[in-house]
Amino acid sequence: MDLLDRITLEPGKRGGKPCIRGLRITVHDVLEYLAAGMTEAEILRDLPDLEREDIRAALAFAAERERRLDSISPG
Repeated sequence: MDLLDRITLEPGKRGGKPCIRGLRITVHDVLEYLAAGMTEAEILRDLPDLEREDIRAALAFAAERERRLDSISPG
């Protein structure tokens, strides 16, 4: 399974924000926890529905989004 396949978009869930495997946990939630200094182990302990690969998927999603923004922004 490609990491990005773990990211789901459902219009009626969390305002259509990208979520992890259809859960109500958004990519943004995971990224905020990481940015706040939480370790992967702490996130997995606090959010037991998450898997280690879900955290990597959130990072991969953010990197891909950034790559796409870079490709469309003027030099």
